[in-house]
Amino acid sequence: MERKWLAKWMLRFVKGMFIGSGFILPGVSGGALAAVFGIYERIISFLANVTKNFKENVLFFFPVGLGAVTGLFILSFAVSFLLGNYETPILWFFVGCIVGTIPTLWREAAKYERQPKHIYVLIVAFVGMLLFLMFGQRMIDGQVDQTIWTWTLAGAIIGLGVIVPGLSPSNFLIYLGMYKAMSDGIAAIDLNVILPIGMGALLCVFGLSKIMNYIFTKAYTGLFHFILGVVFASTIMIIPVNYQGFSWLGIAACALLFEGGILLGRWMSRLEEKYK
Repeated sequence: MERKWLAKWMLRFVKGMFIGSGFILPGVSGGALAAVFGIYERIISFLANVTKNFKENVLFFFPVGLGAVTGLFILSFAVSFLLGNYETPILWFFVGCIVGTIPTLWREAAKYERQPKHIYVLIVAFVGMLLFLMFGQRMIDGQVDQTIWTWTLAGAIIGLGVIVPGLSPSNFLIYLGMYKAMSDGIAAIDLNVILPIGMGALLCVFGLSKIMNYIFTKAYTGLFHFILGVVFASTIMIIPVNYQGFSWLGIAACALLFEGGILLGRWMSRLEEKYK
């Protein structure tokens, strides 16, 4: 019994680490990762009804939150080095992780009967998110001053990445010119950066969670197919396309990391189904 409890606790901790990566890795969405790991719906339900089953939910989400914070701080040290020197192989690993969990998400989307209209929802969400990610970012290209208010705005953008699956906060922060400063601030435990980001994220998440929870209760299947569409689109957008200067060894490393990501995603999905 104790071993089973520990396995479930560690599984949620590892999931939290990956979800935390969605707050800092370009092209990756914390909300989408929460969806593919099977805990997005419960997160939204908890945030929309905090007092309902409070103790049970706190115990459930504690390892998730701890993992997210751990992953966030670890990655804040490693992200500049890894993405600066090994961006392509690392992104292939994350693509593999998402691909490995998509079959589970597909089955979850059909839990209450899949109809043709839900496939249309998936297609529209996929095309819309793909166009948004391809062209929408150009509209906010620029630099902003780094103040308590702009860091609060950055936190709200990160919160949107939790509420809206497929939305990658880091993409926007890069184009706002705040991404590197955010990573440096987190790594240095700069409270002038961390506190307003946390406040902005909390305000956004709690402000929008009730809306998402309402949609879940009224249109579960449609919403999950929407999530599938944005997951497909955001995954395609982070597939590396620049292989200039790559040797056969570099290509092999990308392939191995991609396969390793798929295996990890499948393993976590099997654990999720086992302990669900």
